[in-house]
Amino acid sequence: MSPMIRNAAKSAGRVLAVAALAASLSGCISVFPKAKPSTLYRFGESDVSVAKGPPGAMFGVLKAPSAFTRAAAGDRIMTSTNGEVAYIADARWVSPAFVLFEEAVARAFENDPGRARLIGRGEVAKADLVLRLEVRTFETDYVNGPKAAPEVVVRVRGVLNRNQDRALVGDQVFEARVKAADNRVSAIVPAYDQAVAQVLGQVVTWVNAAGPGLKG
Repeated sequence: MSPMIRNAAKSAGRVLAVAALAASLSGCISVFPKAKPSTLYRFGESDVSVAKGPPGAMFGVLKAPSAFTRAAAGDRIMTSTNGEVAYIADARWVSPAFVLFEEAVARAFENDPGRARLIGRGEVAKADLVLRLEVRTFETDYVNGPKAAPEVVVRVRGVLNRNQDRALVGDQVFEARVKAADNRVSAIVPAYDQAVAQVLGQVVTWVNAAGPGLKG
């Protein structure tokens, strides 16, 4: 069954009003109406493939909080059809998308055997570079109409600065497009997982190559 799409503009303005029960009623009674629960999904758990970079000394990278496109930052799965934005009904991310993305970034660097080591805020360690990521696109794109299998698009801008003097080291946009196997949520979610893994593989490879000690 194809995913039902709920118009974002309509759903954003709808407020659910719940009437209070009379104080004389006894027993444990729920005041919330019965509704079909949303199925929860996650992304960012696929292995990230990183190109082998040149050898060199390890270096620290301070990760600034990522910026995330507002429309897709929450727990709803965003779609785009001919410029019209909507959300898939009865399906949500297990956590807000920006939280799952940050966890995926940390996991990608942690599992990578390359030169770059991600340093969290508060850690007593030297950071040579500062990495800032800006998630510009994170959506299900129905490029061939609302009934065809969609394409998941993840586009991320990466900015690297030297920590010592804030000089710009690199500024690059990374993109992945993965077509879902079918127009079903169960097929769309794995496409998100693959797209995120592809983008983060590009990011980690880029950061490893941009580290100190490789250029004259």
